[in-house]
Amino acid sequence: MEGTTRFERTDDDRSVGELVQQLSNQTSTLVRQELRLAQVELQEKGKRVGIGAGMFGGAGLVALYGVGALIAAAIIGIGTLLEPWIAAVVVGVVLLAVAGILALTGRKQVERGTPPLPEQAIESAKRDVDEVKAARARS
Repeated sequence: MEGTTRFERTDDDRSVGELVQQLSNQTSTLVRQELRLAQVELQEKGKRVGIGAGMFGGAGLVALYGVGALIAAAIIGIGTLLEPWIAAVVVGVVLLAVAGILALTGRKQVERGTPPLPEQAIESAKRDVDEVKAARARS
């Protein structure tokens, strides 16, 4: 028919039901993407922590050998002044006191620590929420 105008639907002419369905789809997609980002971020952090922990373990083992040599030297050195067994007891008591202090200090540090958080994912989610709020305020 010539002369009649045909109405074509555009994105602006969608029904409320279609808009709600699109919002639902976009929201679920966004949530899945944010969760994936958090998972990837935590995997990367976990990998770095694992490598670092392994290196600390190796360093600790080597340091343990060095400390053992120094303890033996201290016992031998004090043994020139006292009986060797008394020197070993003195050094042992000092070492146990240091270990106790380190354990108490370490426990306080662990208690003050916070669980690891996926910071980028949290910031991204906050930006998304702010964007939705701003878009809702504009409409």
